[in-house]
Amino acid sequence: MIEKLTTEFRFFLSKPLNMRVLLITNMLYSLVLPVVEIFMAAYIMRYFSDTSYVAIFQVAMYTGIIITSLTNGFLIKTFKVAHLYSFGILLSGLSMVGMMFIKDISIVGLIVSGTLIGAASGFFWTNRYLMALNTTTDENRNYFFGLESFFFTVSNIFVPLAIGALLTSIDGMNFLGITFDIYKGYRILTLIVFAITILACFSLARGKFANPLQKDFLYFRFDRLWNKQILLAALKGLVQGFLVTAPAMLIMKYVGKEGSLGLIQGISGGLTAILIYLLGRFAKPQHRIYIFGVGITIFLIGTIINGIELSMTGVIIFVLCKVFFQPLHDLAYYPIMLKVIDVVSKRENRNEYAYILNHEFGLYAGRVLGLGLFILLSLNVSETFALRFALIIVALIQMISIPLAKNIMKQSYEYEK
Repeated sequence: MIEKLTTEFRFFLSKPLNMRVLLITNMLYSLVLPVVEIFMAAYIMRYFSDTSYVAIFQVAMYTGIIITSLTNGFLIKTFKVAHLYSFGILLSGLSMVGMMFIKDISIVGLIVSGTLIGAASGFFWTNRYLMALNTTTDENRNYFFGLESFFFTVSNIFVPLAIGALLTSIDGMNFLGITFDIYKGYRILTLIVFAITILACFSLARGKFANPLQKDFLYFRFDRLWNKQILLAALKGLVQGFLVTAPAMLIMKYVGKEGSLGLIQGISGGLTAILIYLLGRFAKPQHRIYIFGVGITIFLIGTIINGIELSMTGVIIFVLCKVFFQPLHDLAYYPIMLKVIDVVSKRENRNEYAYILNHEFGLYAGRVLGLGLFILLSLNVSETFALRFALIIVALIQMISIPLAKNIMKQSYEYEK
């Protein structure tokens, strides 16, 4: 066992320095993401006792991503991409600290907080795409995103368990004359998160990352292949909006509290982490479409079971399927996207960031449409109906992604010839 781990570590060390630095930085930030993706929604759900407020927060967050993705295009002409990436990491920690330490959150405060956290995510994700594009090749991207997904999956196991234990144990505890409640627990949690974001920034400083050579980045007409990729991004965004909020909504409503969030994520993640690493390590570029299709099919099965059996059992099965789906989907999706940027940016002789920015607009359209569907069903029918059927509708639409991704892969390799 030790010999195999040593072999894998040596394989990691054989990769370029910038790729290793980016992976280590993303490993540290993976400790932060579960807090943003799961417990922020749980905190809002606890505070307002209404799932529609979680959806409002998410729309504000996604709007913040679009604002800073556009702003980042102008800033990248002057500042180093690594510095903007670090700023996004730090801003995510600061935004969470600010939200948690406000005593009374109004709807306006919720929207402002969501926009700021989204702004941080915009700096993080767009610069991450650009750095990953420039530090990887099509041959090693399966490994890059497989190892990165491994980090994120492992973090989604242990971080929710640790946070659930912290929030459960700290509630009602008395220390040095101070009585702690669940909200003070959340505040302690955000301070820990901020400390981790600082470590991630120190890690990133060890690499040397280049900015795009061309400065223009804002275009409105693109190659037909890229338009297909944007449609694929919109389909990804359609389901992505639900993946951030739906598990927390369902678990808080039908299973239990924050401790249950951590336990369910922990039970379902171990096998997925190992599977994702092995797929990233040994799968070839031509295997991506099979990984992609299996992931989407698993998600559809989970939503159907959740719709039929909207109870503790149904929710647990859905979350199990979601934990399998998300890393499988990302492992295949991001290398496909970066390959398309590789060939189209050369074909059109444009700044790679032009495509990364446009990609965020595609994701945003899908996210808003998906959350809008949930809010519409929740207000006009019922919240239970929305939690039961909106996910099934989104998963069925998502099945279109499989033939579309297959066509995109085929055409991108034809462009390269």
